[in-house]
Amino acid sequence: MDRRSFLAVSAALAASGCGRTAKSPAPPPGTLTHTGHELGHRLRDGGLPPAGETLKRKVVIVGAGMSGLSAAWRLQRAGFTDFELLELESSAGGNSRWGQNAVSAFPLGAHYIPLPTPEARAARHLLADIGVLHGNPDAKSPKYEERALVQAPQERLYRNGQWVDNLNPTEGISAEDRDEWQRFAARMRAFQAARGRDGRRAFAIPLAHSSRDPEFVNLDRITMAAWLEAEAFTSEAVHWLVNYATRDDYGCDYRSVSAWAGIHYFACRDSAFSQEGDHDAVLTWPAGNGHVVRKLLERGRFTVRPRALVFRIEPRAKDVALGVFLADEARSVTVVADEVIWAAPFAFAARALAGESDLAAALKARDYAPWITANLTLSEPPYAHHGAPLAWDNVIHDSASLGYVVATHQGVATLPGPTVLTWYFPLAAIAPREGRRKLMNLRREAWVETALRDIEKPHPEIRAITREVDVFANGHAMVVPRPGLIWGPEQARVQAWNAARGTRLHFAHADASGLSLFEEANDRGVAAAEAVLAKLGVKSDTLRYRRA
Repeated sequence: MDRRSFLAVSAALAASGCGRTAKSPAPPPGTLTHTGHELGHRLRDGGLPPAGETLKRKVVIVGAGMSGLSAAWRLQRAGFTDFELLELESSAGGNSRWGQNAVSAFPLGAHYIPLPTPEARAARHLLADIGVLHGNPDAKSPKYEERALVQAPQERLYRNGQWVDNLNPTEGISAEDRDEWQRFAARMRAFQAARGRDGRRAFAIPLAHSSRDPEFVNLDRITMAAWLEAEAFTSEAVHWLVNYATRDDYGCDYRSVSAWAGIHYFACRDSAFSQEGDHDAVLTWPAGNGHVVRKLLERGRFTVRPRALVFRIEPRAKDVALGVFLADEARSVTVVADEVIWAAPFAFAARALAGESDLAAALKARDYAPWITANLTLSEPPYAHHGAPLAWDNVIHDSASLGYVVATHQGVATLPGPTVLTWYFPLAAIAPREGRRKLMNLRREAWVETALRDIEKPHPEIRAITREVDVFANGHAMVVPRPGLIWGPEQARVQAWNAARGTRLHFAHADASGLSLFEEANDRGVAAAEAVLAKLGVKSDTLRYRRA
């Protein structure tokens, strides 16, 4: 069976509930939780009570994920605190939420941050403020908190019955395939160094600082798979790596992803920007990026109103009126704010927006990749089969999953003990809408069985040492960077709205980039906050990147 067939069959089996048979033992105990889909669906279905009270606010931030928290951090850093955060979910964090049990904290979504490039200036300053970056954030190669840098071994790949270091599926391949692997690596290095005729890096992160040169922007018109074919890349090893990359960062198959986005994965970062000198160095914590969320909440003491659904947005000349359903109080209110920062997925804004049909259409032109994560609490680490020590990131080659990360990897315990594995499964082989339907309809037992069957390929003892499995379903995990989204007319329409004089509704989610990445969410949140500060007359130097 070839790679593509395997992916399709694996996902189909998982999605159809290929769970335990009648002879299988009962699954370990645990929970199944979802994002707030029931509350979110009330926006789609209507029937919400009319507003019975009007509240006045100076600034409202809608969404307390990384973008919204970055906006709040930026406002507060400038000395402005008259704002309120509204959050659909029961807790802040968005894709960076986390869980906790007696063994460890563990991620429910995003679990690492690559070392920020100079263009990700705001992210560097944020990390400095929470104690992760030491010294000058604007130094070419800052120093990072050693305990946050991922410990060795960082990653490994299970292929052909054995583990190999790094994500390098080249053991045993032909000389011709090995040459093609090197040719692909050379092309990505060239893209990494390339600059457009406007002097900008071809593939920067945040992407707002990337070149607009048509030579590179036009790559957004085709899929990554089509680009590989046009460039005569046929090696299974190359295609596997690229498809793994797009599923990892974007939650979807490389036949659905823009070639610009696919190349961006490989070309947007440079090891020269780190004292560690490692292109693949990342920051991670047991809670994943939840650590950053927790530090921001502790530092800022932000007021977050949970389970607040914004069902109507009415931009007006001097303010913005929001219809807000407060689920815990079973009532609706009208919130009138001088300025609103929309830091939630754009699909919600598209449904709620009143009287702006062109803008609503531009906001609606997105889809979102559904994900499952399963956190397996183990009595002991899985045995290191085939002579390879347990790594932080462990990838299984012939799998529709992305493998698992080890929550306790950053610990300093001298003896192995209980641990938590976080297993990631993007439903990349089926359409996002169908994937969301599967997430809603499948029972927890089916997902637990899928995770155990996957992990027992390299670890046949996994069932015997698994004590609990907590499953988390995210139907709208990440925006899909399909061809034409990143540099297309829909994004241009949103950016034109943000730049228009007099606008009081600022769109700040990572959806404004088309890539659901930490640096993008942070940069968009900071950009919106700085626009609000300027509108309110609060003087403050920008924290965003400025070209020399």
